Amino acid sequence: QVQLVESGGGLVQAGVSLRLSCAASGRTFSSYAMGWFRQAPGKEREFVAAISWSGGRTYYADSVKGRFTISRDNAKNTLYLQMNLLKPEDTAVYYCAARTAYYSGSYYILGSDYDYWGQGTQVTVSS
Repeated sequence: QVQLVESGGGLVQAGVSLRLSCAASGRTFSSYAMGWFRQAPGKEREFVAAISWSGGRTYYADSVKGRFTISRDNAKNTLYLQMNLLKPEDTAVYYCAARTAYYSGSYYILGSDYDYWGQGTQVTVSS
């Protein structure tokens, strides 16, 4: 099992950058494919970005492509989401998620694909 704890959220103005972190417990972090999801008030949870356990493959939602970057440091058991040029529509609770992956290049974009979730961190972008 793995436990996930997000951090780095906050209240920022549009146009600035923010970096979220997701600290994972356990010794097998490097074997987990990871993802970021978000949920805005009154909306369903949506996919943001995903990364393979090797870090070699990533995938982004169209709404964040070119602005957000997902990365991981397996030595530190930490997943990151660098968010640039933030917009008010990026306001949401951001969650990291993990699942075991059997291939180094596998990534997953459906919430139902993931087995473990963090508690979320709030990101609020004012206009």
